[in-house]
Amino acid sequence: MNIVFDLDGTLIDSAPDIHATANIVLGDEGLGGFDLPTVRGFVGRGVPHLVDSLLGAHGIKDSARAARMADNLIARYEHAVTLTQPYPGVEAALQALQAAGHRLAVCTNKPLAPALAVLRHLELAGYFDVVLGGDSGLPRKPDPAPLSETLRRMPPGPAAYVGDSEVDAATAKAAALPFFLFTEGYRHAPADSLPHRALFSDFAELPGLIRALG
Repeated sequence: MNIVFDLDGTLIDSAPDIHATANIVLGDEGLGGFDLPTVRGFVGRGVPHLVDSLLGAHGIKDSARAARMADNLIARYEHAVTLTQPYPGVEAALQALQAAGHRLAVCTNKPLAPALAVLRHLELAGYFDVVLGGDSGLPRKPDPAPLSETLRRMPPGPAAYVGDSEVDAATAKAAALPFFLFTEGYRHAPADSLPHRALFSDFAELPGLIRALG
């Protein structure tokens, strides 16, 4: 089976690095920073959405300024890895899934270079046959196009999607894939309110849930 994962809030808790980087970028603009929960709430829809949300929280709507800030953030993003950690049990679950013959991939709204950088830093990159970033030229999730493209780059066969958020649930639904919802990520809505095949709070549960899918 092809198993595609979201990245931020699913495999890794990257919010501390994103928070620190966002506040540096805001400081470069002479704007005040935000606390971690606020910035975490802006994560998941890609850099343009993050920057627009940061400016919007200051009551600012300025496309030129947003573009400048996005460039600044992306330039810093690739090195923003030191505060990021995989969620407990992630690597063991990836090992178990790979050993069972499943093919693994990542489909994220994070730009590709920082996504690869953090996966390499955490020594997780080798588990994935495909990593597709939010700067692929396709619409970002929840549009199903990037998930479909990820699967196009993998061998034909049944597939499932693993994520943590409303965006991921909508993406899986649009792509007509079974969705496994990790409940400890960056979701806002109650877990039960999102369409899903199964919920899990511990990555040790995931290989068994995939096995039950058949």
